[in-house]
Amino acid sequence: MSATRTALAAVAHEVGSPLAVEEIELAQPGPGDVVVRLAASGVCHSDLSVMNGSIPFMFPTVLGHEGAGVVEAVGDAVRRVKPGDHVVLTWMPPCRRCFWCLAGQPMLCENGLAEALGGDYATVSGTKLVRGLGTATFAERTLVPEGEVVAIDPSVPLELAALVGCALSTGLGAVWNTAQVRPGTSVAVVGCGGVGLSVVQGAKLAGAAVIVAVDPVPAKLEMAKAFGATDTVGADDDPVAGVRAATAGRGADTVFEVVGKAASIRTAFSSTRRGGTVVLVGAGSPREEVTFNAMELFVDSKTIKGCVYGSTDPDRDFPLLVDLVRSGAVDASGLVTRRISLDQVNEAFDDMEAGTVARSVIVFGQ
Repeated sequence: MSATRTALAAVAHEVGSPLAVEEIELAQPGPGDVVVRLAASGVCHSDLSVMNGSIPFMFPTVLGHEGAGVVEAVGDAVRRVKPGDHVVLTWMPPCRRCFWCLAGQPMLCENGLAEALGGDYATVSGTKLVRGLGTATFAERTLVPEGEVVAIDPSVPLELAALVGCALSTGLGAVWNTAQVRPGTSVAVVGCGGVGLSVVQGAKLAGAAVIVAVDPVPAKLEMAKAFGATDTVGADDDPVAGVRAATAGRGADTVFEVVGKAASIRTAFSSTRRGGTVVLVGAGSPREEVTFNAMELFVDSKTIKGCVYGSTDPDRDFPLLVDLVRSGAVDASGLVTRRISLDQVNEAFDDMEAGTVARSVIVFGQ
């Protein structure tokens, strides 16, 4: 039997409680499992939504779903990776056999996330832990099914590659895969955190002529301009009027909502031109309800698109995004506001709620 593997991890014991950094014990890897020593993990708003109960989940758990590291060990049946490989983790691993995977929609896989959440993962003080959001990257090590790891170019810094696991794939994917933004069109982005700023980058790279960033935090609007926003709408502005003013009074061709709140979804819809498209990127709560009247849905002929994980296929898209980061075409470093240690993770959530960061990244070993 292999030696027991332990790791320091940020454990969430219940809704509303701060994370506790504790030593966990990983389960023995099964035939299809991979042990990854994490190098970095981004701190995403979806993790906060689990902590505060907006997204229902199981406890106790180790959260974190935006990570990269080095393969430490593999089960006997693993063929995708080998020890020493640099990898990015995905929280939505396609099974490649269900209806949605075979229909070309792997982000809707009916088996992948269930498999990622199931199986033995780890314990803390003898209590079984749930693999948070499928990957559990708020830890020095994680144990995942092999479908959750994608091998990448080892020349790319892992603290930047980690952002491919969520912020970059979700934001850029929303533009390129879900909305398929065309050159010369107009785009608005409601919410300019790490994912929203990635949408701004993607829109610029897609050739959008007008990119309107909407956010109440001045620092985020400055970052949005650095990433390519042509116009900004702040806390003192009417967001709908601001978007319309930048788009000849019509509203934007495509509006991305990257918050997941009823009010911001309504703002995004009202900021979209007649016949335009609203793309819902933010992870909302089942308790949030949005109201539209039947007349406006008919007369305005707008399309509302849900967007899971940027319509990403990890095997196809992660290596491409890592190459774009390596070449400098995609600026991952500009998204990182703070590099922190694991024991500063609760501070990262405080900063997120205060709106003072785009992304905090846990760098292990610093």
